[in-house]
Amino acid sequence: MKSEKGKYERRTFLQTAGVLTAGSIMLPQWACTDASSNASKESVAEEPAPIIQPSLDKFGIQLYTLREDMPKDPKGVLKQLASFGYQQIEGFEGKQGMFWDMPHTDFKTYLDDLGLEMVSSHCNIFENFETKAAQAAEIGMAYLICPWVGPQKSVEDWKKVTEKFNECGKICKDNGIRFAYHNHEYTFKAFSGMIPHDFLMENTDPELVDHEMDIYWVVTGGADPIDYLTKYPNRFRLCHVKDRLKTAAPDEREASCDLGTGSIDFPKILKVAADNGMKYFILEQERYDNSTPVKSAEVGAEYLKKLVFV
Repeated sequence: MKSEKGKYERRTFLQTAGVLTAGSIMLPQWACTDASSNASKESVAEEPAPIIQPSLDKFGIQLYTLREDMPKDPKGVLKQLASFGYQQIEGFEGKQGMFWDMPHTDFKTYLDDLGLEMVSSHCNIFENFETKAAQAAEIGMAYLICPWVGPQKSVEDWKKVTEKFNECGKICKDNGIRFAYHNHEYTFKAFSGMIPHDFLMENTDPELVDHEMDIYWVVTGGADPIDYLTKYPNRFRLCHVKDRLKTAAPDEREASCDLGTGSIDFPKILKVAADNGMKYFILEQERYDNSTPVKSAEVGAEYLKKLVFV
């Protein structure tokens, strides 16, 4: 998903010079000096600065960012998101379902008209999952995602979680789509002699289960996103690009902020992510200071349009 950087536009500057013959009229000294000076300036003209290309061809937004606005006017909010430059959306399952009280095919038609693609959705994996997988496949979605399982009480309970994930992955695969799990901070906290997220990575079948890295929650859990991206290449296929307040205490959970204003080094992390199999880059924000969800979505889009990996 990354574009070439540092493409240079070069220009060729042609210089012409007149030749004075012996019979020519002698020019004043000031004229000779001025002409010589101009020629010298032309000969050392500097090349223009390189044009730096943004690194993301496409980026998306998790609609949970606009959870207060979407129920009031789903179509209007989606139209605004398209105008900001988002090309992809990730849904979530609320009271109005994944498709906002619309038939899934009608929802897709509306998105198509806006130039938007629904690539994934968070959903309740414990109810009617086979139906959800079939509907997602019918409208060309790539993923269904489990957004939350909560801290477990034992290693055996975590084992049951991995078994459920593998089961969901099989259902998705049978429908021609993929299944993924979205992390929170609790899976990175030591528990019963292991790190739950490592347990999840190592006990879910790579043929059936991918992972969506919420970068904010990895950092909030005290882990390093780059360590996980390089330790488990090609396992994290989606990510939530969510920033964290610079002033937040290490143990502060609810500290998301407008993208590009916080402490997370996205140019560095997302470069590693792309190099290790990341396909979908999805903004999410859960907290707003002196702003609104729609305004923060616009600010985030502007950041992602200009983002350059380092």
